[in-house]
This record gives sequence, C-alpha cells and structure tokens, in this order.
Amino acid sequence: MALSQKNAPIFEALQEFGRKRVVPFDVPGHKRGRGNPELTALLGEKCVSIDVNSMKPLDNLCHPVSVIKDAENLAAEAFGAAHAFLMVGGTTSAVQAMVLSVVKRGEKIILPRNVHRSVMGALVLCGAVPVYVDPLCDERLGIPLGMRLSDVERVMKLNPDAKAILVNNPTYYGICSDLKSIVELAHKNNMLCLADEAHGTHFYFGEELPVSAMAAGADMAAVSMHKSGGSLTQSSLLLAGRSMSEGHIRQIINLTQTTSGSYLLLSSLDISRRNLALRGKEVYKKVSEMAQYARDEINTIGGYYAFSRELVNGESVFDFDVTKLSVNTSNIGLAGIEVYSLLRDEYDIQIEFGDLGNFLAYISIGDRLREIERLVSALAEIRRRYGKNTVGTIHQEYIEPTVSATPQEAFYAPKISLPLEQTEGRVCSEFVMCYPPGIPILAPGELITAEILDYIRYAKEKGCSMTGPEDPDICNLNVIC
Repeated sequence: MALSQKNAPIFEALQEFGRKRVVPFDVPGHKRGRGNPELTALLGEKCVSIDVNSMKPLDNLCHPVSVIKDAENLAAEAFGAAHAFLMVGGTTSAVQAMVLSVVKRGEKIILPRNVHRSVMGALVLCGAVPVYVDPLCDERLGIPLGMRLSDVERVMKLNPDAKAILVNNPTYYGICSDLKSIVELAHKNNMLCLADEAHGTHFYFGEELPVSAMAAGADMAAVSMHKSGGSLTQSSLLLAGRSMSEGHIRQIINLTQTTSGSYLLLSSLDISRRNLALRGKEVYKKVSEMAQYARDEINTIGGYYAFSRELVNGESVFDFDVTKLSVNTSNIGLAGIEVYSLLRDEYDIQIEFGDLGNFLAYISIGDRLREIERLVSALAEIRRRYGKNTVGTIHQEYIEPTVSATPQEAFYAPKISLPLEQTEGRVCSEFVMCYPPGIPILAPGELITAEILDYIRYAKEKGCSMTGPEDPDICNLNVIC
C-alpha cells in the first residue's frame, strides 16, 4: 500500500501491536509497566505499554527495513531531503553523526566559532581540525552574528583542502547567514555544506521564513524536532541530500546511537512529522504572529529591545527567524540571566535561557496568547521593580579564540588542574560554557586569556549555568601540561 503524509507507520504499528495480547519475555524489564507501578502511575498505562523493544513487527532502528524505514522515507519527503534518519539521542547525536560522516582525523572543517558544544565534541571524537570564520558581533546586543559571505570565501581560499563547512541555520538568537550562497560556494570549492538546524525545524513548513538547509541545497542538516516541531524531548532528525551515501551515514550513526531505540521517541517523531506535513503552514503562521505581537508589546514597555528583521543587512545578518523572541535587557540594567531568574523565581515563568545581555523566550506550536500576555506583564513589572542604570554590565558575548591545538589533541593531552586565577596564558584541555545555549566560551586547545577569565567570573557572578569542566564549581580548569 502506498503511503502518504497522512500515515504514521510507527504509530500505526504500535496501535496494531497494542491490540494483540503479546506475552513479553523480552526487555524492558518493567513488562508493560507491571513491574514498576509507581512509574506506571506517573506516566500512565498507555505510555508504558508502548515502551517496547525492537521486534519484527516494529522494525529495528539500527537496520530499518519496514515501519521505521517507511517513517524515515515520509520524513525525507516532508523535509525535501533524499534521506532522513530518526535520531533518539537528541540533536547532539544528529550533529555529531553529521560531522563524523564527512571528516576524519587531520582533515579540516570550516566553522563559525559560535557553534554548539556538540560540534566541538564531534571534533574531539574524530580528530578533525577546525578552521574558524569569526563572526562579527553586534556591539549593542553583544551577540555573535552570522558568517559574511566574503569571510567564508576568504577562509575557503586559504584552506582549499577543507572537506566541509558547517553553518548555523539559525543561531539560537534567530540570526541567519546567506546559506544558499554558502552552499554554492562550498560546492564550487569541492566542499560539502552541513547545517545545524537545531532551531530551524519550522523553516521547512512555515511561510516567509528563512530558507531551510535542504531547500538551499545543503548536503546534510541536523533538525531538532523536539524544539519547534512538537516531538518528545531527545527526538531529532538527520537529513541528507543526494550527494550523500545513505549506507555510510547509517554506519556512522550506529557507532554512537543506542541499539535500544525508544518507541516513545520514534512514534513522537512519526506523529509530529505528520502533524507538520498536514498543518505546519497554518501552525507556524500563528507562531510568527504571536512572536510579533510579543515583540511589539515588549518594545512598548521601554528599556527592553525585542529585535527582529530590522537587523538584516544582507551580510552578517542575511535573514532573521521571526519566531524567535530574543530580547536585549541591557538598558534596564539587568543581565539577561537575571531577568531569566526573576521570571522563574518570582513569576513562575520558565523561558529558554538568559545570557549576559539577552534572554530568549521560545515560542512554538504549543503556545497561546494568554501566556504571551502573562510574560509581557511580568517583564513590565520586573522593569519597574528591579530596573537600574546600566553601569557595570558586560555587553560583549563573543571572544575571538586563539587556537593552539586541535580539540582532540588538547582533550587527550597530559593535563593538570589549576586554580582559575593561575590559568592565564595556558592552553585549555576542556570545555567551559553557559548552558543553554551551549556555545563554548573555551574549547579544548584554546588559549586562556585575561578577557576570557573576566567573562567566566562575571557569568558565574550573574548566575549563568556554567557547564563543561571537570570541576563542577569551575574554581579550577584543566590545562595542558
């Protein structure tokens, strides 16, 4: 039977499985919830009854030949890709599989430095050499922007042996580079183009949004369905174009992805793809309208700056994702992370993240206007109650790194742990980042400078969630001996 986007093969197979009285002498050990009544009470019988193991009628994620393969084919069709892979290790696993598929030890890959930690983790695993295109920084907002085409072209000419370039589409803040032109430039120079679309699922279905990676001709893209696509947390897609070998990518995925794929996650990807394919255009139109309403209201409060397409300059900001409610807080005298904490602690509003100068409220398919209005009211009250002058705030978010070793060399090199104040001038052998967004302040192989140390201290003081180092309190850092 021919399948259409109205089908959800994994979900349908689970429904059929549920109608049978199969006696489970396989894993998981809770045996449809009977062995763990507290878990069943928490999640419900329906949920635990479909937390099952791979079996013939339900296919196998490592080597799909039936319902999972059908679901992947429908996903590829819906997203305009030649191949799609269902991922249950989050978009981190999709990004890492993407990088590991195209570069190996000693080979170069061109990157913007403001990549997610998952990209740097992939370089630690494979030993590839990062070549950075340092993004410009918006001085007012203190955020890194996109890659200018002229900078990309210059770096490609200096590194003609690079195998690939990776592009954020979009950044966490909604900034987009000229992806289509970068793809064309990469292919002209015999390089592949990869896209980290962790925050760009909606580009494939909405109207008047930036171009998606597959539409732009990119070779691979990691798409975080659970962020703006509505699937369960940790579920994602890896997309590939016709230039890529499906079998090779599957082999790479199977190096690190679990052999026990969760059918809760797989069915959520299947159902969410169907939902977007059938209703995505209508859904994301409403999302864009809600985000614009929120921007307009926040900008009338005073002090805050909810930015949008007015930043577009055709170069470092080639386009902007209008669904992103990114708000600068500098002019109310509070760091973005301070507004984040106040919203959570005083108003029971959980936003996505706050950094030193901005916060991001993630608006997607599950939001309603009443929640938007509650957020706007809380922001107005925060300005009135807690706003102050802007003296003493740090604006700069991006610090250009000095790279002394590859991430893999530095990560596995002999190292010692030193107090933070004694590490200036040494080469870091671990990651330091605020999470979210997960963009490294320091990556293995980078020189520790006074400016970076000041930034780390300030971020800790303001309450940023700092992650990465072996020392959870970040009083010490590991450096190369």
